[in-house]
Amino acid sequence: MKKLLDYKVGETVDLNLLIKQSIKGVTTTGKSFMTLILQDKSGDIEAKLWDTTEEHEKTYATSTIVKVGGDVHDYRGKNQLRIKSIRPVKDEEGVTLSELVPSALKSKEVLYEELMQYFFEMENPNIQRITRHLLKKHQAAFMTYPAATRNHHDYVSGLIDHVVSMLKLGKAIAELYPTLNKDLLYAGIILHDIGKVIELSGPIGTQYTIEGNLLGHITIMVNEISKAADELEIEGEEVMLLQHMVLSHHGKEEWGSPKRPMLQEAEMLHYIDNIDAKMNMLNRALGKAEPGEFTERIFPLENRSFYKPSID
Repeated sequence: MKKLLDYKVGETVDLNLLIKQSIKGVTTTGKSFMTLILQDKSGDIEAKLWDTTEEHEKTYATSTIVKVGGDVHDYRGKNQLRIKSIRPVKDEEGVTLSELVPSALKSKEVLYEELMQYFFEMENPNIQRITRHLLKKHQAAFMTYPAATRNHHDYVSGLIDHVVSMLKLGKAIAELYPTLNKDLLYAGIILHDIGKVIELSGPIGTQYTIEGNLLGHITIMVNEISKAADELEIEGEEVMLLQHMVLSHHGKEEWGSPKRPMLQEAEMLHYIDNIDAKMNMLNRALGKAEPGEFTERIFPLENRSFYKPSID
């Protein structure tokens, strides 16, 4: 059976889908509408619901499973679903969330086991203890949460999938440039996004929490590192260095970093994070394109389309 992202422009869709996000809007003429991000295991697509009422907002809220009919069309270089019919799926129809929610290719247990191997390479006891403490504290959520609400690793266990991928890249870079402190680099990779388990609401129908909106995952994690150091009675430069790794991993103030990287390990963390996020977006977009075609526009990559070569 065809999945959502198997459908091409012009094809008719009739599927059970999950409302990943439901966003209210108002047109320039003052009419209400809703932007729905609809998904199944293959990925998500944007759709518009026009002339909506408060009842529509309640009926088609985030995390609702719906039966949708319509067709795929191209809107400014990106596929969009034109809704012709939509209704909530009834309980007795037997459609479950697990059928519609994308997840990492590897199980969370396998990913966690891969991650734990990197602790054997750490030599600094303070860095290792703080990192283990925080990982254990947030382990359950860390293993199931996405890395973002949209764009990259935005699926069940996407956060740990992202971190393990970054660790593999970090290991290769550290072997090429031995002046890098592997303890600091690995710990920074593991800790940099753990604050998202507080910033985000969960693996399904992911939204920002109150703490996420008011503080953000960077501030949350800097505080968590400080608390961990106090609980473990650890003092020393390592605490400050780990906080700087988290504070600076977005690279620039305009990208959400309170500080720019001022450690070589922090600079590398920023690049590794950026590479892995962008490759995840590119792989997803190229996976939908046929050889010899361009992908749809990828908004976080300057709204560019990428060509998928026909060569092997």
